[in-house]
Amino acid sequence: RGEHLLQCAYGTSERARKFYSDQVLDHLNPAMVEFVGRMELAFVATSDASGECDSSLRAGPPGFLQVLDDRHVAYPEYRGNGVLASLGNISENPHIGMLMIDFVEELIGLHVNGAARVVEDADLRIEHPELPTDPVPGRRAQLWVVVEVEEAYIHCRKIGRAHV
Repeated sequence: RGEHLLQCAYGTSERARKFYSDQVLDHLNPAMVEFVGRMELAFVATSDASGECDSSLRAGPPGFLQVLDDRHVAYPEYRGNGVLASLGNISENPHIGMLMIDFVEELIGLHVNGAARVVEDADLRIEHPELPTDPVPGRRAQLWVVVEVEEAYIHCRKIGRAHV
């Protein structure tokens, strides 16, 4: 609601409507799937039931982010510092935002907003036996976060627009 009120206040409603209709999808298109497959990091934003936010980095080799189908993306959770801030937030509030950025070649970002759920590694492998196993000893997914895509869109660079 807030973004629409501000669009009216600042006269950007028509431009925003065009963006929503032309660029925002409820799934990943083939170019987005390819983009996700080569990413080595993603920024993840979550908040708890009260709206307290957390932003975290998830990283791994290309392919650590898995597109399960055009409506679902998954990322592994490894043994970390034990705080479990993002997972705790997801347990209270499934809304999640992911941002993947190509900092080098295309200079674009892919935004994925959706609903997340936490899945045990063994359970997800039953449905998706093709999931990779990280080759680094001691770095094995204990859990996965599966994100159901509600919005996906490319944030293009402002100069020399790139299109995915």
